[in-house]
Order: sequence, then C-alpha cells, then structure tokens
Amino acid sequence: MWIFWILLIVLLVWIIKAAAGGGSGGTSAPPPPQETPLEILRKRYARGEIDDEEFERRKRELER
Repeated sequence: MWIFWILLIVLLVWIIKAAAGGGSGGTSAPPPPQETPLEILRKRYARGEIDDEEFERRKRELER
C-alpha cells in the first residue's frame, strides 16, 4: 500500500513539473555572448593566423 502512495506522489510531482516547463531543472542556460568581428580578428591575430599588415587592413575595413 505504501508503494502505491509513493508512486502516486512521484507521478503528481512529475506532472506538475512537466506542466510548469521544468523538465530539465527549470532553468535554462542563457545563450553564449556573440563575439564581435573585431574580437574575432584580434583572436586570429593573437593565434598567428594573420600578420600585422593583414590585421591592420581588416581592422580599418571593420571601422568604416
């Protein structure tokens, strides 16, 4: 008889959580912030993917 009541309570809690949209903990992570084109350019320069001249040229283009 105890098992019936425990299962009933668990089922009710699950239904209430699902109805409230809390199926995955109730909180959703915010989307990651978007990088600006200049930040991407700076990271590429820091990794050595582009040289000084290319960095400055693209930076000027972005600032227009």
